[in-house]
Amino acid sequence: MKTLGLIGGTSWVSTIDYYRFINQGINDKLGGLNAARLLLHSFNYADIAKNNAANDWAKTTEMIVQAGIGLRNSGADAIILCANTLHLVADEAEQKIGLPVINIATATAVVIKKQNLTKVALLGTKFTMEHTFFTDKLAADGIDALIPGDDDRKFIHTTLIDELGKGILLPETKTRYLQIIENLRQQGAEGVILGCTEIPLLIKPGDTDIIQFDTTQIHSAAAVAFAIG
Repeated sequence: MKTLGLIGGTSWVSTIDYYRFINQGINDKLGGLNAARLLLHSFNYADIAKNNAANDWAKTTEMIVQAGIGLRNSGADAIILCANTLHLVADEAEQKIGLPVINIATATAVVIKKQNLTKVALLGTKFTMEHTFFTDKLAADGIDALIPGDDDRKFIHTTLIDELGKGILLPETKTRYLQIIENLRQQGAEGVILGCTEIPLLIKPGDTDIIQFDTTQIHSAAAVAFAIG
């Protein structure tokens, strides 16, 4: 079994799910007392949020690269960035760390393509929705992404930072998310990507009429496949 290096704390509430899903996935495949071989570097998310607010992706890249090199030197065979937004710099970080970075957008595109869908909604931080690092991976597999409008993007981003990232799950926030998803469904979305690792804490499979793509679970499954592949 290969050793996975997790870069988490972005936020810690979703990093818990990564730890759980990956260990469960390994045990489902191998049985017995088997669990994943994991190393974790957990950021103080306040440091990352400060960089994001200043649009200082160079600083975030530097932090990720240093964490990744530390994990590599400790025996990691691949890196898992435990957040969608961090993948804005994943390709550059992969080159500088010198290990594979298992890409959350690539893994998600593979799963969507298997469902034979060509148009999906994408929810996430404003960085995930407004930059192209995620949508480009989808487009490479022939998948179009529908993005919420300005007000909805602002609402999603704000609640991810102020509520979900702190483990605060409010019913009125859930209602608004479901309205946003329904609006995008009416625009032609055949599925919805829960493209921030905190969104699945709020939105559950039975909440929508269209298929959900939980990027935390998809990414974790890709990590499991790498570890035992």
